[in-house]
Amino acid sequence: MEYHFEPLAEEHRQPVIDLFNHYVSHSHAAFLEVPVNYSFFNRFLEITRGYPALVAKQGFDQVVGFAFLRPYHAAETFRRTAEITYFILPDHTRRGLGTTLLELLVRAARTMRIDSILAAISSRNQPSLHFHRRQGFKECGRFSRVGRKFGEDFDVVWMHLRIKPLARVTPSL
Repeated sequence: MEYHFEPLAEEHRQPVIDLFNHYVSHSHAAFLEVPVNYSFFNRFLEITRGYPALVAKQGFDQVVGFAFLRPYHAAETFRRTAEITYFILPDHTRRGLGTTLLELLVRAARTMRIDSILAAISSRNQPSLHFHRRQGFKECGRFSRVGRKFGEDFDVVWMHLRIKPLARVTPSL
């Protein structure tokens, strides 16, 4: 399958929100219980300002996934840490797209001197937990039974990936 990647932009509003709402309505991957309207896309644009945010397209037309980094915390002391989010249409999972999106975001994170990427995942989202483990993420925390969706309690599992930032070049004297 051939994929094309481009920065998240206004033109992606409808397909990104439709994709997100699929997971809101049908899985534990999105924490929300009720589908959002298209203005919710503004939130994605706002929280990713200054951070990499991508859409994946099949060929050059259909949006089949999106991914982004965002600040983990507003305090400057956490500027080396980002939180990751990605959603991929079910027909395009298990084809390497998630790995490619992660690699692209890790590459961008390195240029920003980010060396920690965190992911918050529902304990009922086993495919995501397995994916992150395969990619080198380690479970670093768990909040037990803090969420409830579809009448089921779930934990929020925090996973952590340490990455090496690009080496600083020291000018020679």
